[in-house]
Amino acid sequence: MSLFGLSHGDVGTAAQYTPPYLRKIRACHCLLWKLSHPIPTRLPVWGSQRLGMGREAVQVRCISAAVPNTCIPGATVLIRIIDRAETSVSRPSRNGATIVLSTTAFSTIANSSANLINIEFSK
Repeated sequence: MSLFGLSHGDVGTAAQYTPPYLRKIRACHCLLWKLSHPIPTRLPVWGSQRLGMGREAVQVRCISAAVPNTCIPGATVLIRIIDRAETSVSRPSRNGATIVLSTTAFSTIANSSANLINIEFSK
């Protein structure tokens, strides 16, 4: 029996932004959802491959953080890219994150008092 599950995706970091979500006029008008609820989320880069806005859903889970017990065990959130983090008007809780989630999406997988978490994400 293994203490660690197999990883099936890429790893990175996630920050969060607070409402309202503001984007530039030229941004796409794609919906994003956790199950059936709209959740604005931004993903700038997936490894070396750019993800376009409105691409297929991406599943995200918290794997660790600087503060122990930040992640919600077994929790995942399904997102869709709607903007590029580096050009968004709304600012993240921490610059340089791989993915920037709404506070709703972030608090689904981690304690909302954290400003940066380590994540696994997969298409």
